[in-house]
Formats: sequence, C-alpha cells, structure tokens
Amino acid sequence: MDGKFDGIPMLVQVLRGERVGPAPVWFMRQAGRYLPEYRELRKKASSFLEFCYTPDLAVEATLQPMRRYAFDASIVFSDILVVPHALGQDTWFVEGEGPRLEPLSDPSGLSMKGFDAHLTPVYETISRLREALPPEKALLGFCGAPWTLATYMVAGKGGGEQFPARKAAARDPEAFQAIIDLLVEACSRHLVAQARAGADALQIFDSWASALDEDGFSRWSIQAIGEIVNKVRAETNVPIIGFPRGAGAGYSRFVAETGVDAVSLDWSVPMDFARELQQRVCVQGNLDPARLVAGGPQLDAAVDRICDALGEGPFVFNLGHGISLETPPEHVTRVIRRVKERTAR
Repeated sequence: MDGKFDGIPMLVQVLRGERVGPAPVWFMRQAGRYLPEYRELRKKASSFLEFCYTPDLAVEATLQPMRRYAFDASIVFSDILVVPHALGQDTWFVEGEGPRLEPLSDPSGLSMKGFDAHLTPVYETISRLREALPPEKALLGFCGAPWTLATYMVAGKGGGEQFPARKAAARDPEAFQAIIDLLVEACSRHLVAQARAGADALQIFDSWASALDEDGFSRWSIQAIGEIVNKVRAETNVPIIGFPRGAGAGYSRFVAETGVDAVSLDWSVPMDFARELQQRVCVQGNLDPARLVAGGPQLDAAVDRICDALGEGPFVFNLGHGISLETPPEHVTRVIRRVKERTAR
C-alpha cells in the first residue's frame, strides 16, 4: 500500500501484516525528558505518579512529540508500574534514581479490588488523546509483562540481573506463579480497558526477559504473555505487539507461542534473523538509542541498514529500547525524514 489514509491508521495496517510505504515510525519513550517542553511540564506535578495520573498533564506530554515530529503513532504517557500500584503495592519514584516499591514479601496483600477505579485517569487520558489526535495517527496503550513487573515488585527496584526475582521463582515456583497469575489478570484487564478507551494498538513490555534462562523464559515470559494475548483477544481485536527485550534466539519461540501480531526487537538482533521473523510476523525496531544520541553519518548508515533489510515486509521503524534523555531533538527529525525517504514506494 502507498500509505494513504483509508480510515485505518497506517501503523494498524502494518501490524495486521500489510506492507506500507513509507514505513510507519514511532519511538519508545518518545515523550519525555529529552524534550525541553517536557521538562517544563514536569515541574507542574509534585511526583512522577501524580504526573501519570493527571490527565491534563499526561495528555499534553503525549502530544508534545506529535507536534514536534512526523511520528505515525503516539503512545500514551504512563508507566508500567501503575499496575502494581493499582494492586495495592506502595510505589514511588526517586528523582535521578528511578522507581522504588515496597519489596513484596506477602502477595496476599495485593488485590484487584479498586484496580479499575485506580487506573481511571489513564483511561480518561487515552479517550482525550484519541479525540485530540488526527485519525490517521495511531494511539498505543501498553503494560509491563508479568515477569518484568514481578522483578520490580519482589526486589523493590530494577537493575542488575534481577536476581531477587529469579531466586524467588526458583525457590518456590508455585508461590511465584500466584504472583504471575494475578499480574496476568491485571495486565489483561488494563489492556482491554485501554483499547475500549480508544487505543488502536497495544504493546506488552517484557523489559527484563533477558534475565531468564530457557525454562524461565518459557514459563514466566512466553506462557504469561500468551495468556494475556488470549484474554485480550477475547474482548477486543486491536493488534498486540510483544517486546521480550534481550530474548536472543528466544524471539522465534516467543513469536510462535504467544500469538502476538508483531514483535519489537532490541538492537542486538541481527538483520538476517529479523528477516526470518518477518516471514511470520510484523517486526518493529531496532535502532540502538546510543546511535540516535551520537548522530552523524553513522546514524544515517544504521537507519539505512535497518530499512533496507526490513522495508519490503510488514515493518515499523522504532528503537531497540526507549529513547535516551541525552538525545538531541534534531536527531529524531533526521531519523524520521530518512526512514520516510528510504522506505517510500
């Protein structure tokens, strides 16, 4: 297809398996600290969670990069840790350090009671965004995968090799399964609510999939995300993107066994392997965010390599993970322009 708007956002067409030229572009964390306008907006909230739960601020943060850049999709400004927060786990953010949670010692204190009401501001934000965005621009909702959420919930923070969660899963897999089961239910409900509020597509971030061994990846990542996909599909037909960051060769099993519509690839995935995956599913990615920071001819070459390798199939240009706060905003403009030129039909 030539990318002309026919009532369905271009991103959605591609996620459903069509080849569209030029390729759609959006970036993980495209709204955030690398933008000066975001830094000014952030001053209006006393905490990061307050920012996420205030629709006026979350809508504005989401729209800022859409005004500045020719992105084809917008992802709602929120955070994966709103899910454990809504389940009743104490959650906060330390400036300059990241998220903190009260380490989970007894999951019996978590509950779905009040879950939907707690996250109502997120759904209001999505509804308002869908009205504010042009119809040809897709709106994405998202959640963290159960494994990734559990790593934060058990340890109380991210980082390292997520040893506390791996130890907990190995020491008492049945108790850990109870946490995962609750998160499968919570994530499924959260994604369905986002779709009903107006999200055109959904992404599941398993940002710590790389920490798992083969058996753990099968049980805690693939199985859990496959259950979420089935639950969400029973309620809505919006496309679902899976992102098991750092899965390596496990990407192939992930695609085959979860049933996702598209797979987002981290920057370590070789292009030959990405093309193999593309024979079965839409692929998204996978520019190294460090190259986006560095800019220059090497950035152009990296963009060209990805577009030339994947541009003939269903493909969404994105980063291999979230945009870095060091990113010069003009580099984003440069990448979008080059992708559009390189993948035009």
